[in-house]
Amino acid sequence: MDSALCIDHVRLTPVLVTDPPLLNTQGVHQPFTPRLVVEVITAGGVTGLGETYGDTPYLDLARPLAEAMPGRSVTDVNSLFALAAEVRAPAGPGHVDGRVDAGGLRGVRTADKLRLSVVSAVETACLDALGKTLGLPVHALLGGRVRAEVEYSAYLFYKWAAHPGGVPDAWGEALDPAGVVEQARRFDRAYGFPSFKLKGGVFAPEQETAAIRALAREFPGRPLRLDPNGAWSVETALAVARELGDVLEYLEDPVTGTAAMAETAARTDVPLATNMCVTTFEEVPEAFARGAVRIVLCDHHYWGGLHRTRELAALCRTYGVGLSMHSNTHLGISLAAMTQVAATLPRLDHACDTHYPWLTEDVVTTRPHFRAGRLAVSDAPGLGVVLDHDRLADLHRRWLDDDGTLRDRDDAAAMRAAAPEWRPTRW
Repeated sequence: MDSALCIDHVRLTPVLVTDPPLLNTQGVHQPFTPRLVVEVITAGGVTGLGETYGDTPYLDLARPLAEAMPGRSVTDVNSLFALAAEVRAPAGPGHVDGRVDAGGLRGVRTADKLRLSVVSAVETACLDALGKTLGLPVHALLGGRVRAEVEYSAYLFYKWAAHPGGVPDAWGEALDPAGVVEQARRFDRAYGFPSFKLKGGVFAPEQETAAIRALAREFPGRPLRLDPNGAWSVETALAVARELGDVLEYLEDPVTGTAAMAETAARTDVPLATNMCVTTFEEVPEAFARGAVRIVLCDHHYWGGLHRTRELAALCRTYGVGLSMHSNTHLGISLAAMTQVAATLPRLDHACDTHYPWLTEDVVTTRPHFRAGRLAVSDAPGLGVVLDHDRLADLHRRWLDDDGTLRDRDDAAAMRAAAPEWRPTRW
């Protein structure tokens, strides 16, 4: 093994990042969201960067994995899954024999799924370090790019003007079709996104249908998507599909679970997409065999990294299933990783999601800039981003100063703090 590629140590830095009051079926984003920045430092003095979710269950899995990494090569990413399976989080609240037992929008949030998200950040950091050492971009390590730019979609949200007791943000309120359209206008002016996705499941389906219709009038011919995160019944989903079938690019996770998605898909011609019922390879056979989805939204955090994202893309090509890319609140490190792997996918059928324009803070020195809704694919060594150590320290200090209330994202708790009687609605 080349000693320069040997891992000397791994540094984990949890941070809290400012997040706007964006609404979804689970509640509202908290004022800050937790993320985890991973630095893999080689014996040759090169630092590779990765990023993933920063909630406590992820940290509890990341720490023992980080401790097991020194002495290994940054080229040895295929063994990360076996290594991660050997380490166990400490027993404690939310854990059973070292296994996490929690729920979420990607189905039952098992320790195996959380472990994949942790591995994804370590793999990305290893590839970044390898690329910097060899003088190659990450996309070259994945076989080379097939496109020079990656197209992204505007991510629209119903939102409050401010968090309760907070200062209004620059985006203002969006609680009706007019507010959604004005938000889309701002995205169009600032970034030139060619398509729009609305996070639904917040209001009655009729109101969200009206918002999509308003967008179609304002931006005729632009691809439009609606994602209620499984908040609807099959009959409601079918009614919305009938109403919006002439303007929707796709309907994302209108119902919960493969069975309900398959039933809905069999009764409508509107394409159904998912990042909820297909989030692991084990979930692929049933969903594809039953025709439950026509588009999978890949996510390297979910699937275990950049190499596994390419494996998923190959499966989708084989079975004639379309491909796009999911996003959660993320920093510039993850956006760079998303762009590098997206550049290598021979078929990327739809513009990728990104929350990034909503963020006002980052840990990279230069914020990526969207032009006509696209990001240029960096040919710089590694991911092409540089860590801002001072900003990282500031955001980590915020995490240290928190009393534990915000270290685990909980949209429902944030909503109930403002409206104690609130409960998720199923339409």
